[in-house]
Amino acid sequence: MNFEYSNKVKDLQDKLTNFMNEHVYKNEAVYKEEVEKGGRWCVPKIMEDMKSKAKAQGLWNLFLPESDLGAGLTNTEYAPLCEIMGRSPIGAEVFNCSAPDTGNMEVLVRYGTKEQQNQWLKPLLNGEIRSAFAMTEPDVASSDASNIQASIDKKGDEYVINARKWWTSGAMDPRCKVLIFMGKTDPGNPDKHKQQSQIVIPMDSEGINVERYLPVFGYTDAPHGHAQVTFKNVRVPCSNLLLGEGRGFEIAQGRLGPGRIHHCMRLIGLSEVALEKMCKRTKSRVAFGMPVANQTVTQERIAEARISIDQARLQVLHAANKMDLVGNKEARMEIAMIKVSAPNVACRVVDWAIQAHGGGGVSNDFGLAQAYSQARYLRLADGPDEVHRNQIAKLELRKYN
Repeated sequence: MNFEYSNKVKDLQDKLTNFMNEHVYKNEAVYKEEVEKGGRWCVPKIMEDMKSKAKAQGLWNLFLPESDLGAGLTNTEYAPLCEIMGRSPIGAEVFNCSAPDTGNMEVLVRYGTKEQQNQWLKPLLNGEIRSAFAMTEPDVASSDASNIQASIDKKGDEYVINARKWWTSGAMDPRCKVLIFMGKTDPGNPDKHKQQSQIVIPMDSEGINVERYLPVFGYTDAPHGHAQVTFKNVRVPCSNLLLGEGRGFEIAQGRLGPGRIHHCMRLIGLSEVALEKMCKRTKSRVAFGMPVANQTVTQERIAEARISIDQARLQVLHAANKMDLVGNKEARMEIAMIKVSAPNVACRVVDWAIQAHGGGGVSNDFGLAQAYSQARYLRLADGPDEVHRNQIAKLELRKYN
């Protein structure tokens, strides 16, 4: 087993780190200011400037394994690069590697028709538009995706869509031009995993109403945002259907596997930043006659944080390697395990960093409150801890049948 990154990855790590140092970190405040001045749901000029520079340097679409449309990286090679992006709350978008666009692009690459790819995939790959994914619903427990009530009814050469969705991430962004929607085409099918389908819906379709944005612990996540959206008799051509009727679950598993591990990769970077801030803060502050860093409780937390982050990183790499070797389906247990462990590690490390900063930790001055909201939210996004733990246990017990 070789734990060394390849020369190609090391070179990209250096380029990405230099770009982050030169352009991203110093512009986080500029980005925030532009979003606030633009009334939240705007297109920050600084982001578009950084995207142009990243694209010019070839730091673009670094995801997409097994496709000539990406950078030709495996999941294992992409992992340490995604970690670097995760060190900044705006890092992933700069390189066109942010959710839900990455997941939607993967769906269109693997399941989309040539027409769908020309109309939607190309502008997404070019960073010209953004997208959303509509699955979760407010009226049912969406952790069990078979519960969803959204209807996709075939009427002649069109599908008519009716639903109320929420946590449709990306729908508030003015650049969001398309969403991928999951609903039921065959609600009476005895196989509950064959009832659902996924379909491509332009955001300017008649009958779509973005009702409100949904804050995460008070953070708007603007201009990206999370929305509650209603679909009332929305009509789209039958050609917008992805893969075929009853294939929604199949697409979801193909989409959510990579998406889950991408979140975990970024959380490693977020955790590293929190640990760095905790170390610097506790070394610079004196309480009860000694630096806070000399207190044994602080040292215990720093040590535990270091152990936990390194364990999570190795677990991410193990899951990514298995995805590369045997595919997402065969790696589902490893994906589920890291989806549980990485957000929990991040929550714990950020919480300790907040504690080390005292009152400053819960303010917006150090970025820790926002980091905690992101880490805690990811214990729910793409499936809650409980669902993943159940899957892990079932797969483990299956060994003894």
